[in-house]
Amino acid sequence: MATCTAPSSSLMTSSIDRKSGIRWANLSTRRGSNHVAVAAVATEAEVGEAVEQEDGAADGGSATATVTAPLKPKKGKAALPLKRDRTRSKRFLEIQKLRENKKEYDLNTAISLLKEMSCTKFVEAAEAHFRLNIDPKYNDQQLRATVNLPKGTGQKVKVAVLTQGEKFDEAKNAGADIVGGEDLIEQIKGGFMDFDKLIASPDMMVKVASLGKILGPRGLMPNPKAGTVTPNIPQAIEEFKKGKVEYRADKTGIVHIPFGKVDFSEEDLLVNFLAAVKSIETNKPKGAKGVYWKSAHICTSMGPSIRLNIREMLDYKPPSNI
Repeated sequence: MATCTAPSSSLMTSSIDRKSGIRWANLSTRRGSNHVAVAAVATEAEVGEAVEQEDGAADGGSATATVTAPLKPKKGKAALPLKRDRTRSKRFLEIQKLRENKKEYDLNTAISLLKEMSCTKFVEAAEAHFRLNIDPKYNDQQLRATVNLPKGTGQKVKVAVLTQGEKFDEAKNAGADIVGGEDLIEQIKGGFMDFDKLIASPDMMVKVASLGKILGPRGLMPNPKAGTVTPNIPQAIEEFKKGKVEYRADKTGIVHIPFGKVDFSEEDLLVNFLAAVKSIETNKPKGAKGVYWKSAHICTSMGPSIRLNIREMLDYKPPSNI
């Protein structure tokens, strides 16, 4: 340890060595040598603590700069691959070559092409997708209705009926698959969903209202506009069994309607498709303005879409034999 010199002055002075960073204390000669040593040691300890704090701050700053928050896993649609990164199956790419992209086909050619594109191990459904110039967030631009497909849907429809009294036997005799009252309501609350359509008589709607949160998201809630709330239950059962289809515009203004199976004849598919187009045109919302039809496509359940010529579709006149 360096020695300290005692100047003639009785006051204490201090100086800092720039190279070592140690503070030198000059004390009065009146103080003892022990006091001088203690002062020097204390001064050196202070300098050491200051250096350690600076080193700690430097280390902490660098650690903070390098540590990054972990990325949150994406959920829902955000987790899906981008369109440019998606890959199609070999089957899809092969049948896609059968039609020209962005070309508008006439109705007869499109339906023939639709049947040609089906090459799955099961019988696919034929679907129609119409983009309309409506905004369903406004009440006067909402579209929800039903259409009776003359040639049926090609699938068996299981109908359940909620009613009571004399109509209970009427529903059974009309061919309903499931008939019940409050007991059926309790079964539905418990998770029973083994039906495709649920029809209710008007006097049951007070009790059916409690099923809104269960049936609503599945599109099974009885509604007068859909023809599933009616006093004439036998007629409703017959219509849905024969091919009555409910449709509605989604939040983007697109209507999706199945209009048969690919094993239908071209004439049957054409008749069903024209019935769907006529129904959408007839039920045009009052608030729809400008050009009502924006685009129309048909496709199979697992196949690419075929764009239709809107003007030819609306002006199409079927042959007299259909």
